[in-house]
Amino acid sequence: MNQVSPFRPGEPADGKDDATDSVPHNIEAEQQLLGAILTNNEVYDRVAQIVRPEHFYEPVHRRIYDIAEQRISKNALASPVTIKAFMEDDEGLKELGGPAYLARLAGAAISSFAARDYAQLIYEMHQRRELIRLGADIAARAVRFEKDNEPGEQIVAAEQSLYKLAETGKTSSGFVSFLSAVTDAVQVANAAYQRDGGLAGISTGLTDMDKKLGGLHPSDLLILAGRPSMGKTSLATNIAFNIAKAYKKGKKPDGSEGAISGGVVGFYSLEMSAEQLAARILSEASEVPSEQIRRGDMTEAEFRRFVDAAKALESCPLYIDDTPALPIAQLAARARRLKREHGLDVLMVDYLQLVRGTAENRVNEIAEISMGLKAIAKELNIPVIALSQLSRQVESRDDKRPQLSDLRESGSIEQDADVVMFVFREEYYAEREKPSDDRLDEMAAWQERMERLHGKAEVIIGKQRHGPIGTVELSFEGRFTRFGNLVQPWQQGGGGPDGY
Repeated sequence: MNQVSPFRPGEPADGKDDATDSVPHNIEAEQQLLGAILTNNEVYDRVAQIVRPEHFYEPVHRRIYDIAEQRISKNALASPVTIKAFMEDDEGLKELGGPAYLARLAGAAISSFAARDYAQLIYEMHQRRELIRLGADIAARAVRFEKDNEPGEQIVAAEQSLYKLAETGKTSSGFVSFLSAVTDAVQVANAAYQRDGGLAGISTGLTDMDKKLGGLHPSDLLILAGRPSMGKTSLATNIAFNIAKAYKKGKKPDGSEGAISGGVVGFYSLEMSAEQLAARILSEASEVPSEQIRRGDMTEAEFRRFVDAAKALESCPLYIDDTPALPIAQLAARARRLKREHGLDVLMVDYLQLVRGTAENRVNEIAEISMGLKAIAKELNIPVIALSQLSRQVESRDDKRPQLSDLRESGSIEQDADVVMFVFREEYYAEREKPSDDRLDEMAAWQERMERLHGKAEVIIGKQRHGPIGTVELSFEGRFTRFGNLVQPWQQGGGGPDGY
């Protein structure tokens, strides 16, 4: 890879020795790109998104590009004559022949049409050098035995560095024409139209929720909040199970391979163990109460249903990570790894307040975590559903329905989220308001209220960037910790809830 300057035959272009020159670089590509820019400043606009000054191997070329970049960005001319004034005392340029080197760069430049190819080649060489540097850094850290230098932390840091290197230099699209934007919008609408009922995103398996949300959309952060015992985890596991069991792989409309129905689900369970979470899902699938599963108190028929459900779910693409107090950086690194190894279409986090940040202040830590979750959604282009606790002020109100102001510890959760939903079961509170048996009138009213509320739950959509807010009514079967589609009065006689 040792490239020699055509202007000074037989000598390394940067005056380095052969050992240093063995790292990947291409001096000719750098010279051709700089020559094209100095000849025609419009070339810079075509390559600015690809190459930066630090991507050049030759230090003199780095400085020439930096000065040219600054002048062009101010609408000033960047030519051998104008740049010469800024590099009169540059020792590196003097070694290459002084200002005459700038003139030779411009004079030897080939067609500007190849500029993007040269820029891409320069960037790729820079990436190779960075990979070598990262490898050496990883090796150097690995041989040091320090208390704050654990191997697990080193692996996470290495993954982050590698991912950051992969992401930098990706060309952004910049402005797109309205025609292009309209075409993309029509393709999304067409995909929704083809899905019989019009979902642009991944179906949750809950019909009324899908109608309100339009499915789960890539790059969205959805917050599912509620007080303890409202059923946040149950609803999250129900949605995760519905998506995973509906998974079908095939060719997407854009021609790539991926999920054409359902999806691969990653579930961070920071509160419950993987075994407890699996038991909940099996309880729902087999219709055996979860407390009976825990005790082993099952009839032969129930146990057979339980085993059959377990066999049916073996191939479900649902991956559970139950590591407690997971730092947000590790959470992101593991999500990237899951997407790389198995694919990833939806990510669940149960729950947000149990993730660790780096800030000392709790409010700032929650802000860091919510921003990190939104960043993961955008980076991996998947919906992220994060559960969140609500403050106790809900309990002090007569109307226990939660509001956006009840989100605990930070307004950043509401700010970063694309959708904020609250799980609310009035039945839970009504049960605790049972009057004494001797107050017959109150008891009759309470029983009537309990009949009306039994088996019902609400998901209150308090914020939605791309759609309406409102309330979705769901059925809730506490024995199986299962949410389902609620049969409305006008649908009576048409069987049980959809999907069950």
